[in-house]
Amino acid sequence: MPANAIDQPDDWTTPGAHPVAPGIHRIPLPLPITGLTTVNAYVLEGPDGLVLIDPGWAGPANERAVTTALAELGHRLGDVRVCLATHHHWDHYTQAFAWRETLGVQLRIGENERFSIDGFDTASPFPNHPELLARCGAEELAERVLAIDVSGAGTPYGPPDGWLRDGDRIPVRDGELEVIATPGHTRGHVVYAHSPAGVLFAGDHVLPAITPSLGFEVAPEATPLRSFISSLKLLLARPDTVLLPAHGPVGTSTHTRVHEILDHHRDRLDEVNELLVAGATNAYEVARQLPWTRHRRQLDALQLEHQLSAVMEIEAHLDVLAHLGRVTLDETPAARRYNAA
Repeated sequence: MPANAIDQPDDWTTPGAHPVAPGIHRIPLPLPITGLTTVNAYVLEGPDGLVLIDPGWAGPANERAVTTALAELGHRLGDVRVCLATHHHWDHYTQAFAWRETLGVQLRIGENERFSIDGFDTASPFPNHPELLARCGAEELAERVLAIDVSGAGTPYGPPDGWLRDGDRIPVRDGELEVIATPGHTRGHVVYAHSPAGVLFAGDHVLPAITPSLGFEVAPEATPLRSFISSLKLLLARPDTVLLPAHGPVGTSTHTRVHEILDHHRDRLDEVNELLVAGATNAYEVARQLPWTRHRRQLDALQLEHQLSAVMEIEAHLDVLAHLGRVTLDETPAARRYNAA
């Protein structure tokens, strides 16, 4: 059984520095986007200063929140020496990238994030998705994605100081962090295990109330759900831990939540398969018939980026069904069509 998490505020978004284990604090940070309003950063003491995990979306409000929380712990912003990102999405990566210049911090991230980071272009946030969406039957959606404005075009972004590999170790005051590659949400997502403290810094890989998007990045991999499921099962093969997620409250058992997410995707595979039996033939047709988010909205009611993510998630489920032999795939360069086996 994992160690017990230190009691947290009833509202996990409450600002400040909240202890989650001896020497480890959670800092909720504001986000300038709709939907997710807050991201959890985590601070530990390293050998030469502070180590900060997922320090938020670059901007004055974010930096003020970090500065205020660190002051509660008797530290200054300048005490941060290393920033670790679980993945390259802006709410985890961009503040750390900005601090490379202003504070001289060292920024590190999983090596397979280089595909999307190196391919980043402010003129086209999803350069590969229009073709992918069109192959999924969503031609009109593909045209709209081509016209997306990049709201964060001025946000600091670029390569890190170093790429992390699965199994790397990062020294902290009480032991070290183990880097565990967990592709799925993004192809280079990593989590950080602190075995002496019995905690897992899970990023977006394991979230307590929602499931993460799949393939929502510049250069998505071909089979993100297969990778995500394998990465979830990888955590079940390790000792259970306290769950320290990027969004949502601290959890007392990573294993419990992983089982819930695996159950969700098994149910989703069955739902998708049932719609194919009823006559749907591609990811777009399936996505339009399923409810989305906890509010059970129709696809057309979602924001454009979320519609993109939904269709690609269904394509990932169809890929798994084909891999399992539950459906057959009829593929051409222009289209991917599925039939119930």
